[in-house]
Amino acid sequence: MGTKVKVKKIVNQVGKRKKAVARVTIKEGKSGVRINKKPLEIIEPEVVRAKISEPLFIASQLPDIELEGIEVDVNVRGGGFMGQAEAVRTAIARGLVDWTVNEKLKETYLGYDRSLLVSDVRKKEPKKFGAKGARAHRQKSYR
Repeated sequence: MGTKVKVKKIVNQVGKRKKAVARVTIKEGKSGVRINKKPLEIIEPEVVRAKISEPLFIASQLPDIELEGIEVDVNVRGGGFMGQAEAVRTAIARGLVDWTVNEKLKETYLGYDRSLLVSDVRKKEPKKFGAKGARAHRQKSYR
């Protein structure tokens, strides 16, 4: 009767930015972050790597959160490299909040940057028929 069954904890979350959609899976395992099966350490350019690692850095600064022994796998598709980076950081932050079930971490993320937990809903406006872009039209001459 006294046997304990160890339940493997897995957290799935999604982050979005423009056309980019990032899906993250956080589970127990060897420590590491992989984006599209590539380790975070080899992601280029450096600005993107820094943006992606923000939620991990903030979480590691809090005393009651242990990030050792968790595996973060991210699959990201669509959009440009910066949109993908922002989608990934949102997904990782949401996943860490679910994984740790820590209200202090959530408040810290919201205080630092709200877009860490809330996906940005802004999209590119579609191009209009007979025009060069969404708003750019040919000038009209009356003479």
